[in-house]
Amino acid sequence: MENQENRLGFTQFAETWNDRLAMLGFIIAVATEYLTGQGILSQLGLM
Repeated sequence: MENQENRLGFTQFAETWNDRLAMLGFIIAVATEYLTGQGILSQLGLM
């Protein structure tokens, strides 16, 4: 139990997953824009 890394807060574990999910979201946004021909804001009805 003493060897387990804390997984809450600003830890290396949390930041690694945050980076991975941000990259995944960016790729999905770019792919969606490419496939629909509309920007993200246009899809949401903001422009």
